[in-house]
Order: sequence, then C-alpha cells, then structure tokens
Amino acid sequence: MATTADFKNGLCIEFNNDIYTIVQFQHVKPGKGAAFVRTKLKSLTTGKVIDNTFDAGVKITLARVERRPYSYLYNDEYGYHFMHNETFEQVTLPKDMVYGADLMKEGQYVEIVFHADTETPLSCELPPFVVLEVTYSEPGVKGDTASSTAMKPAIVETGARINVPLFVNVGDKIKIDTRDYTYAERVKE
Repeated sequence: MATTADFKNGLCIEFNNDIYTIVQFQHVKPGKGAAFVRTKLKSLTTGKVIDNTFDAGVKITLARVERRPYSYLYNDEYGYHFMHNETFEQVTLPKDMVYGADLMKEGQYVEIVFHADTETPLSCELPPFVVLEVTYSEPGVKGDTASSTAMKPAIVETGARINVPLFVNVGDKIKIDTRDYTYAERVKE
C-alpha cells in the first residue's frame, strides 16, 4: 500500500478495477479546506485517459507491471504475434491491445506491458518514433502553397496514411511520431 505522497509520473496503480499509470499529478493545498491531489490517469488496458482527484493521504494499491522487449512477427485472424527478444517465447495479442498497429513492420521492436502478478499482457507500446518508406504520394507542385506548412497525404510501406510536407516523394524514408501519427522528419541514409 502507498499513499498520495508516493505519487510520481509513470507509477502504476490499481483503481476502479483496472490498472492505471499516472501521467500527470499535482498536489493542491487550498487556503481553506483539506489538501488533495489532481491526477491524469491512463488505463493500461483500454488506453483511455481520465482525470481524477484523490484526497491527500488516501491509501492506494500499487500494481506491479513489467515492460518486456518483443519483436513483431506477423498478424492473422487470431491477432498480432510477437516474439520475446531473449527467451524467444511467443505471445499473441488481440488487435485492440496494439495501438499503432498500422505503423508496425516485421521485426519492429515493441514493449509489451505485463501485469507481474498474473502474467497477463496489458498493452503493447511502439517506440516514440518509427522510420518507414513512403510508397505512394501525390507529387507536390511548386507554388501550390499558401503557407510554409502545406501538407499532402501519403501512404507508407505498412499501409498507414500520414500527412507529409510537399517535398516528400515516393521512396523517401520518413520518421513518424507513433503517439499522434505525425510526420517528424525526412531520414537520409
């Protein structure tokens, strides 16, 4: 058991019959009344982010989770198949547990979060950025911009649709932010 004084970003807690990680927290001591802690909690099973307020000093149950390195193998009607990088153990996850599945290619490094007590997988997390090749994009026309941030749709090698700047062409490798599906930069090899 822990209390709200033990809160820190990334701490995993059991709350409302689910496992949450603390994304953000703030201790508040108003001039009148009792102190409290405002938090943003992200569910490890659904990915939803909720706001919650805890009274200061309330007891919290900590959840033990482990992040394990896996490589993406393939997907089929049963789900997405991954292999542990050290033990070569394989695990299959349903599609709703894998956020950003359309940005994964074979051999992609991911981290799967497991509940340490029950050994059940909770979620699959891609690295913050992935490098993929553009397979289709309309050609950019010079003078086609009204501002310096003109974007056009492109399809990358995994089939995901990303908005890219006009200067990106078919065959270019681009770095993509997996958290919000945005273009980060063009990669030179």
